[in-house]
Amino acid sequence: MLEKKRPAGAPSATIAPRAEPETAEEHGEDGTDLGAIRIHNSVMAAIARLAALKVPGVVEMSGSFAEGLASMVSKASFDRGIRVDIADQKVNLELHIVIAFGVRIPQVAWRLQNEVRQAIEDMTGKKVGLINVIIQGVKTPEPMAPSDLQPNKAGNTRPDNSKGGPLT
Repeated sequence: MLEKKRPAGAPSATIAPRAEPETAEEHGEDGTDLGAIRIHNSVMAAIARLAALKVPGVVEMSGSFAEGLASMVSKASFDRGIRVDIADQKVNLELHIVIAFGVRIPQVAWRLQNEVRQAIEDMTGKKVGLINVIIQGVKTPEPMAPSDLQPNKAGNTRPDNSKGGPLT
């Protein structure tokens, strides 16, 4: 390539090549030539909530007392029991859950972490860092209603299985 000599005292003009966007994932917050894409933390919390509640053994999300009061005032409760924080281009979550009695807590927590990570990454394109699971309660099975019990020959009551429920 031939180089042209520039006149003495003339400013040098260096044109940097235009950087192509590597992936939309890396430019999600900054945007592209078309504009910025921003995903609100409450949207990520809603995704995490829906994914978490699909995991067998997770009964419900459990928020703090302050979150309980706030949910009475506002209509949205999608982020109750979920804290979303973004640091170093990664989404960090804290999930407060209530589990069903009798489940193996480590297995439920591990599956919960994987399901939530997969859902957030698939739907938002953002990388997930930490998912801390805080077990805030254990829910026991609902007690049987007296109408579900019927006396046996000895006069003791036992569950009525005619409704298809499990015998305990």
